Amino acid sequence: MRVRRTLALAAAAVTTMALAGCLGQQQESDTGRNADAKDVTLTVTANAVAGGKNDITATWITDWVIPEFTKQQKAKGVNVTVKFDGTGVDDADYKAKIALDFGTDIGGDVVEVDGIWLGEFAQGGQIQPLDDVVGKDKVDAWDGWSQITDAVQAVGEYEGKRYGIPVGTDGRVIFFNKKLFAQVGLPADWQPTSWEEITAAAVSLKQLPGVIPVQLNAGTAMTEATTMQGVLPLLAGTGAEVHQDGKWQGATENVKQVLDLYKQVYAGKLGDPVLAQEAKGRDRSFELFAQNKIGMLLESDYFWRSVVDPTVGVAKMADRDTAVGWAKIPAMNPGSGVGGQDFVSMSGGSVRVINPNTKYPQQAWELLQFMNSAAATKARLGDTAQVTQRDDVNEEVLENDPMLRFIAEEVLPITRFRPGLAEYPKVSTALQQATADIVAGKSVDEAASAYEEALVKAVGEDKVARG
Repeated sequence: MRVRRTLALAAAAVTTMALAGCLGQQQESDTGRNADAKDVTLTVTANAVAGGKNDITATWITDWVIPEFTKQQKAKGVNVTVKFDGTGVDDADYKAKIALDFGTDIGGDVVEVDGIWLGEFAQGGQIQPLDDVVGKDKVDAWDGWSQITDAVQAVGEYEGKRYGIPVGTDGRVIFFNKKLFAQVGLPADWQPTSWEEITAAAVSLKQLPGVIPVQLNAGTAMTEATTMQGVLPLLAGTGAEVHQDGKWQGATENVKQVLDLYKQVYAGKLGDPVLAQEAKGRDRSFELFAQNKIGMLLESDYFWRSVVDPTVGVAKMADRDTAVGWAKIPAMNPGSGVGGQDFVSMSGGSVRVINPNTKYPQQAWELLQFMNSAAATKARLGDTAQVTQRDDVNEEVLENDPMLRFIAEEVLPITRFRPGLAEYPKVSTALQQATADIVAGKSVDEAASAYEEALVKAVGEDKVARG
């Protein structure tokens, strides 16, 4: 029954998107409606529930945001009632829910969406640029923009327009085991400047018995981890993004360069193909790293704060703070990265948007600003250390965590985000399969050709950039 319900919701959501797109073209924004209202009701929607999924977010909204914002507004002579519409379900179910909510005018006024969905909702006409909902002058006047680096602001943008404010983010780096590095004469402050230096380090580590030199996520079993931790940052290192100029990368030279690195790793026995094929291969790689059996691992900062954390990690490392090093992911060669960058990364994150159908656009904008203020952002973190969207908060709360401070200061300014387009999941799956083909022994040309064939079927001939 659950599967049928999910499919029905998803189908309805797609229909709603199409209808919303048509309606959105007919409606004109009224940014000032009810701007002087003294009695206001607003609803915040998020995929969070107290005691369940994203408990910290749910508790923060109910116990801090609502009372503090209510107090702030009361001081201005406005009686505001803020309700929390929290769910705590699978991401697919939540996406279907908010798609329906947007299209039927019953959704929250401030809605949290995964950044990867932003373009899809924008294309469907369900969300609109903040300038159109609130007014350009009001949006530009928010002082918080100056605290969010341009690269991070991009997660809330589509086709150059701001649709929302990022909630938080992360970054991908190369984690390495300093103890293993020391055994083969590699420095504790290792920072490769090219892919060749990565493979050279892996070759050195290969001499250590029982050690996997480098774990480069591959295959379909690791799902999105293969794409985000492996393919996309490497692709950025060749100077290309997976979607640019309106087309998806097919069997281009850039894609082949990425697959060639996978070939070097797996054909050269620098990585473990079994980990790439096991259902729990990624979890197993975490355990092996914590056991000093993996030399290098490309991962997000989640690995540092939630996997090998000595206290709360799922694969605790008692000596994490001295044994684990980190380095930026280099471009294939110096200067060959996207935008001429020497180093690259990928990030994820959520975005808070305003429902264009809100009765109170100005008040919703005030709530959105409030939820992304420095005080609110720090309150959301509580006692935890995590990279936020705000530079000023990061500077304060990450002071005693050198790894996360490195993400905030060195990685976020150079990062990129996945395209928030409906076709992306299919493209991602095709890329995962291409790496699986490499692990299985196929040539780069064979894997690239099969990938492009799958890509054409997924997105259409006219949306594929050829090699």
